[in-house]
Amino acid sequence: MTTTTLAEAYAATEQITRTEAKNFYYGIRLLPPDKRAVLCAVYALARRMDDIGDGDLPTDDKVTALAGLRRELADLGSSTDPVLVAVADAARRHPIPLDAFDELIDGVEMDVVGRRYTTFAELESYCRCVAGAVGRLCLGVFGSRPHPEAPLFADQLGIALQQTNILRDIREDLINGRTYLPQDDLDRFGVELALDERGALIDSDGGLSALIHASAERARGWYRDGLRLAPLLDWRSKASCLAMSGIYQRLLSRIDAEPSLVFTQRLSLSGREKIGVALRSLTGRPS
Repeated sequence: MTTTTLAEAYAATEQITRTEAKNFYYGIRLLPPDKRAVLCAVYALARRMDDIGDGDLPTDDKVTALAGLRRELADLGSSTDPVLVAVADAARRHPIPLDAFDELIDGVEMDVVGRRYTTFAELESYCRCVAGAVGRLCLGVFGSRPHPEAPLFADQLGIALQQTNILRDIREDLINGRTYLPQDDLDRFGVELALDERGALIDSDGGLSALIHASAERARGWYRDGLRLAPLLDWRSKASCLAMSGIYQRLLSRIDAEPSLVFTQRLSLSGREKIGVALRSLTGRPS
């Protein structure tokens, strides 16, 4: 059995995060070294779960892989896997809610089986699993001033980010056979998601654009609620939180201003824009 040192484990998770966290790493790098290493470990494990869900394995094999990961989490202290070694150490030193990883697996399983959502309340439950859980994991790393609703704020902020992801990825998800927009919303705006011969989303009567505008406004409410967390954090953790959320808020504003941008592509901010958001967050001001 190969023994993984803590230094090797954290180096592995930081490499994963630096390579894969296209948006989050701009906020993670603002943390002091200890918290940065711990949050990289959390991200690396969450990424592994996402990769199982989004990978090419047959559905049954994905379900089996997720079940195996649950078992490993239940016996975290005996693992020699670098990512799990880092997470186990992180959980010993920080109040990381490990049960949130189980919720994240629940959400990935919803993706794997192709669950559809009739109402926003149903979608909210999914978002709470795949993103609210991540918000609560981050809070365990950040720490905060005592406040009974701090976990709720972290949960709400994660749900806000996931709503942004859903609007950004409407086309890509449809291509992959997934639809996250609630059926109630689709019906209310008279939208039947479809692609034209060029592979672009069809919006002949403007219903999809109207749905996106309404969804963006709803997401902004979740950001307002979730960002009540920021004043409870120390300044470096606050900067990290504001950078991560600020990148997604700017993306949401761009989508809301011009919904057609997501009809043909997966929209993202440039590296320069992300750096600008991160630098602004150091002043304690949201972007």
